Amino acid sequence: MTIMPRPPQSPRSFRSAFAVILGTNEIASAIAVDLYRAGWSAVLSHDTHPPVIRRQMAFHDALFGDCAELEGVKAKYAETTLATAMLLGSGDCVAVTRLGLLDLIPMAAVHLLVDARMQDRAVVPDIRHLASITVGVGPGFSVGENCDIAIETQPTKNGITLFSGRTAAPASKERRLGGVGPERFALAKAPGRWHCAVEIGTRVFKNFPVGVLNGESVTAPIDGIVRGIVRDGTEVFFGTKLLEIDPRGRSATWEGIDKGGRDIAQAIITALTYGQPRAARISRAKPLSARQSG
Repeated sequence: MTIMPRPPQSPRSFRSAFAVILGTNEIASAIAVDLYRAGWSAVLSHDTHPPVIRRQMAFHDALFGDCAELEGVKAKYAETTLATAMLLGSGDCVAVTRLGLLDLIPMAAVHLLVDARMQDRAVVPDIRHLASITVGVGPGFSVGENCDIAIETQPTKNGITLFSGRTAAPASKERRLGGVGPERFALAKAPGRWHCAVEIGTRVFKNFPVGVLNGESVTAPIDGIVRGIVRDGTEVFFGTKLLEIDPRGRSATWEGIDKGGRDIAQAIITALTYGQPRAARISRAKPLSARQSG
């Protein structure tokens, strides 16, 4: 599907096309890019769990004042609701904030709410009353119970859109990358504050020290390129993924939007444009096709 160019915006126009995305990970960021291009004013709301590791594929580091850009779309940090409204009103970027949903709702009516936190929770709250259209991404979502639209994230189903039914349970095995499964990750053996010594994109070898947790060295589990790593100084829980190694040599990727995120983002755009979930509520949210033609 061809996405129409982003229409011109005037200040405060976000009040007629306001999208809140829960999460600052690579999937939430890919969704924000496509929504921005399709005319939505999008803000990403940070959640501390799980920590983001694929930070060069995400807008996460904008939270710390770093430059964050994906495929020409920029993200800027907003500390307050006023700053968020001003960024969205400018129309030249995606906003990233630590403000929670309850802080953002008073700004304006939320027309689209996407839960892309990817927390694999056993119980997911009902978010339908919080926006005109609600989308649940990943395990734990059931259409008609806690969201209007659900998007699968399992490797064999990634990007499939559900207008009824429940998304699949969390995968029992990690998606393989270059023939390597869960062994490409290093996990936290205990809760504590993480400190890292290398940058994403660094080539490392197995057992090379990449960080410290609770005074103990954490080493690379395999040879390859650091594809993702938790930001230095982050508090982590037991079992948290601290880093990911891409074993594919010259084919390794650690920047930009990957296919998984792109498929999920495009599924949401397609659903909003052509789907028919709760038509009465969508009419209040100004569908993409109507806004683009105007």
